[in-house]
Amino acid sequence: MKKIALFLICFLVLSQVKAQEIVPITTGVPFLLVAADARAAGLADQGVATSADVFSQQWNPAKYAFSEDKQGFSISYTPYLTDLANDISLGQVTYYNKINERSAFAGSLRYFGFGDIELRANPNDDPNIVSPNEFALDGSYSLKLSDEFSMAVAARYIRSNLKIASENIDASAAGSFAVDVAGFYQSEEIAYNTFNGRWRGGFNMQNIGPKISYDHDNISSNFLPANLRLGGGFDFILDDYNKIGVSVEFTKLLVPTPPGPGTPFDANGDGDFTDPGDIDQAEANAINYKNYNDIGWVSGIFKSFGDAPGGFSEELKEITYSIAGEYLYQDSFAIRTGYFHESPEKGGRQFFSLGAGFKYSAVKVDVSYLFSASKVKNPLENTLRFSLTFNFGDKYEVY
Repeated sequence: MKKIALFLICFLVLSQVKAQEIVPITTGVPFLLVAADARAAGLADQGVATSADVFSQQWNPAKYAFSEDKQGFSISYTPYLTDLANDISLGQVTYYNKINERSAFAGSLRYFGFGDIELRANPNDDPNIVSPNEFALDGSYSLKLSDEFSMAVAARYIRSNLKIASENIDASAAGSFAVDVAGFYQSEEIAYNTFNGRWRGGFNMQNIGPKISYDHDNISSNFLPANLRLGGGFDFILDDYNKIGVSVEFTKLLVPTPPGPGTPFDANGDGDFTDPGDIDQAEANAINYKNYNDIGWVSGIFKSFGDAPGGFSEELKEITYSIAGEYLYQDSFAIRTGYFHESPEKGGRQFFSLGAGFKYSAVKVDVSYLFSASKVKNPLENTLRFSLTFNFGDKYEVY
């Protein structure tokens, strides 16, 4: 079972859950894309345009400038691949401090542990126990540019320790860095006929940075999961006690589409690809793969908008979307639900989510649960995610 688990883990590290018909996009360190907090998970993995909370660091740090509490601290825990093992998990701690009414800084540490894996050359050998892991450490600064709009920048250090040491293999960890650029809009409370309302909008260009490589060469390098998030939402403020928020979010990976199979070349047309100047299928595939790896991370961002082999229709399939709703009572009790959709040809992740939140004084507990809506097995299916939040310090009025 441990060997099977190791194979599946390595597959998940190198790629997201994939379909077969069209070549999907793969990246390194995909744990950066997993929703670490239970609130966003209950809203179908969205948070770029939802109201500000402690977890904003992962989704849109520009929201911190609109926080009502001076300081906040959170701890999140997500079991992973629970059907396979009980020691694989994602954890995150986050802290923010609102410097004044217009600015804030924040930091977070995200750790993905693969548990203990026993390796044996022969069944009766003493096991070599390894514990692969990855983590990301980041910080951000957000500033209100007006009463209704803020922007933020974030810097992130990424370390991935997945290589297994041997006599001939260097087990040094891979590392890289990335930046985020985000913006957030939140309108004043608007009076309508039977209710008040508030509009929200946000964007975030995430994980923009150099490739990560385990062998420090171009051949083994992997793109970071750079992505662009766009979202919008509206709060129905029914009275002093009841509020309903609805939101939608779109995400596009800023990573080039991997090439499909190469095209063989038979110079003399004799059907034998071993003659000088011929290119057989394996060599054609290798050429495509090398050309893809030669793409730089900056040019890769621009290529990602128009390089899909299937043209514009395939580019649209590379965009995921989610819709979600959140009911709040006295800002102390919350019920959440959402739906996430990814094209079956680009991964097939489709799921419904449920979540709840409970607040008592300065402490808040959030939980979420995921139901798969496709034939693709989701690694977070049948998993409860938990987040614990502490807010303290002075209160700030939003307007």
